[in-house]
Amino acid sequence: MEDGASFLFAGTSFNKKKYASEIARFKEKKETENKVDYLSSFERENPDSEEATVSTKKRKRRQAASEAVEGFNVFKSSKKTSVVSEENKTDEEEDKLSKEKKKLNRKLEADSILRKKYNIHVSGNNIAAPLKSFAELSSVYGCESYLLQNFAKLGFKEPTPIQRQAIPILLSGRECFACAPTGSGKTLAFASPMLMKLKHASTEGVRAVILCPTRELAAQTTRECKMLSEGNKFYIKLLTKKLIRSGDLSKLRCDILISTPLRLRSAIKKKKLDLSRVEYLVLDESDKLFELGLIKQIDAVVKACSNPSIIRSLFSATLPDSVEELARTIMHDAVRVIIGRKNTASDSVNQKLVFAGTEEGKLLALRQSFQEKLNPPVLIFVQSKERAKELYEELKFDNIRVSVIHSDLSEIQRENVVNDFRAGKTWVLIATDVIARGMDFKGVNCVINYDFPDSAAAYIHRIGRSGRAGRTGEAITFYTEDDVPFLRNIANVMSASGCEVPSWIMAMRKLRWKKHRPKRESILTIPDNAED
Repeated sequence: MEDGASFLFAGTSFNKKKYASEIARFKEKKETENKVDYLSSFERENPDSEEATVSTKKRKRRQAASEAVEGFNVFKSSKKTSVVSEENKTDEEEDKLSKEKKKLNRKLEADSILRKKYNIHVSGNNIAAPLKSFAELSSVYGCESYLLQNFAKLGFKEPTPIQRQAIPILLSGRECFACAPTGSGKTLAFASPMLMKLKHASTEGVRAVILCPTRELAAQTTRECKMLSEGNKFYIKLLTKKLIRSGDLSKLRCDILISTPLRLRSAIKKKKLDLSRVEYLVLDESDKLFELGLIKQIDAVVKACSNPSIIRSLFSATLPDSVEELARTIMHDAVRVIIGRKNTASDSVNQKLVFAGTEEGKLLALRQSFQEKLNPPVLIFVQSKERAKELYEELKFDNIRVSVIHSDLSEIQRENVVNDFRAGKTWVLIATDVIARGMDFKGVNCVINYDFPDSAAAYIHRIGRSGRAGRTGEAITFYTEDDVPFLRNIANVMSASGCEVPSWIMAMRKLRWKKHRPKRESILTIPDNAED
């Protein structure tokens, strides 16, 4: 500006020092105006400059924000990684559980197939798997070699259906009540797990009790337990009158005590026996034990066995509903095991019904069958000891080796009769129902029901003395006019086990079972004066 206006002041001197402050002010103003003009001109050339500035600021803020978000994302991703790892871990656990569940389902399916194969029916919770072979006792349950050797020595190669299921149940600490056909190996089914759990002999008193309804069955069970325990020094005792009289039984060295209910109750009453340490209680032929006359005795024994961890088990070939109900009252979380159909006869016995008309007709039919074919050993069942004695008197001179057993004989006499029949010295044995339950006579070929049985259960147990342990047998039942109304009850049992029954019998009205013991005429044909 100074250069542009110098021609106006030519020849004039200007004191710049004097007006320095004004010149300075003028310069500042001019620079400001120029600056404004410059900015305005810039704005004219760039009309979006303000918006650009704002957008730049926004961009900066956005970048800052994005940086902040990125920083946050970094943190979040680390958390996400941990969540993902947890999810993976959960997935792995679920996979593991799924695999275990599938494995369990496969096992349950295999168990079910095995049970179906052997006609085993069970009810209860968490039931142990059935045995595939005796070898599993060693691999799964730690069975000692002496027991397996005894199985082989006694001829047991494969477990029977009741042994396959009952043994694992008892070894797993569960109580059970089992129903299996006669001759199916129930004694081994409860005795072998007992021996495995007791492990070795002890001096602490009675540790296991087995109750049997008859002295003969108790003696047989004692013998079988001793054979199974051979090689291990268990103290196995049969409770006899002599043993009770001998003194204080609390000092008796005994691991397993086998007895009838009456004798055991007598010993408890006299305070000679302490059963508070008993770990195992078995009721063999339980339906007979629970009959009216024995309930009080059983109750006394159950109360005396006061160990809270005791394991109770019931075994029988017949299991009425009433016995099941009683069993559940004394047992905790018990497993029910039925082999085949409940309360049915063995399908290995060929069963026949023979109409004899009268008592004389029965004796004639018996003698005729012996003349045609006598295939000893033969068991003949009658309804009372008096009739057993009469039939023996009729047959003892018929050139057949015949003997008789009943409750009037002494214990030693009964033992001798049973031993002779087992040894083959006796061909035909006449008996009452006293030996119809549980008695194991090897190879009985034929059972004859001379007197019609008084119940379906009695019939099943009687004919079960034949066709044992996989063998075949025969059962003949004589009936008279007095027995006809009850034929249908027996015919139902025969039909259920696969035997042919005449259609006219199946068409008869079924009667409710009551004890069928009609008054029968004497068997004796010898005149009174001839007897004298």
